[in-house]
Amino acid sequence: MPVIEIASIKPKTIVAGFDAKFIHTASMTFSFIEVKAGASLPAHSHIHEQVSFVTEGIFQLTVDGEIIEFGQGTAVVIPSNAVHSGTAITDCKIMDVFNPVREDYRNL
Repeated sequence: MPVIEIASIKPKTIVAGFDAKFIHTASMTFSFIEVKAGASLPAHSHIHEQVSFVTEGIFQLTVDGEIIEFGQGTAVVIPSNAVHSGTAITDCKIMDVFNPVREDYRNL
C-alpha cells in the first residue's frame, strides 16, 4: 500500500489562483487545492463525477445555474457533465475527488 506525503507533492497551477497537488489511482483523481481569495474558475463541464470538500475558507460554486456557498466541513457533489464554475470568497483549501481519473490533470 503506497503512503503519500501531500506536502512532498509539487503543486500545479490549474488556473490563476488555483494551485493543486494531485494523487491519481487506477480509477480516481484526488486534488488538494489552495485557492486565493477572489480567484475564479470559469464555467466548464467534464465527464467526471466530482466531490468538492472545503477544509478551510468559504467557496461559492455555481452548478447548472444554482449558486451554492459552502465552507469548512461541507461537501458538494457535482454530477457528470454538469456545467459549473466557482469563486473563492476567502482563501480556501479544497479537496476534490474525480471519478474516473482526470487524465488531463495527470499530464500537467
